[in-house]
Amino acid sequence: MREFKRTDRVGDQLQKELAVLIQREVKDPRLGMVTVSGVTVSRDFGYADVYVTLLGEDSPERVKENLKVLRQAGGFLRSQIARRIKLRHVPELRFHYDESVVRGQRLSSLIEQAVSSDRERQAGAVQDTNGTEEHD
Repeated sequence: MREFKRTDRVGDQLQKELAVLIQREVKDPRLGMVTVSGVTVSRDFGYADVYVTLLGEDSPERVKENLKVLRQAGGFLRSQIARRIKLRHVPELRFHYDESVVRGQRLSSLIEQAVSSDRERQAGAVQDTNGTEEHD
């Protein structure tokens, strides 16, 4: 079994705390429904890359605006984290848009299209063989 590194544990804790803080404490009306999908902490705890997704809002303009709001709230979020988690040094927060959800949805859609296309082709092939049968 893999032993968890301290950076992984801190990243998990930061993810939980940031999710709550962003949802309940950041009072900017421009901020949409943000979900923290992951946090990666550097080995020296100097920074934490925070990956977020936006529910129902994936236009490039909305993504930029939401990231701007989160970056502006970064100092506030760090101060709140310092109160909630015992760390010698709270890492600098760097926010990134996590495109994996959007890519996953696109991939699922493509797979579904391919499956339905195959079904239609198979149904057409069965009808062709039934229609071309010779009767004596």
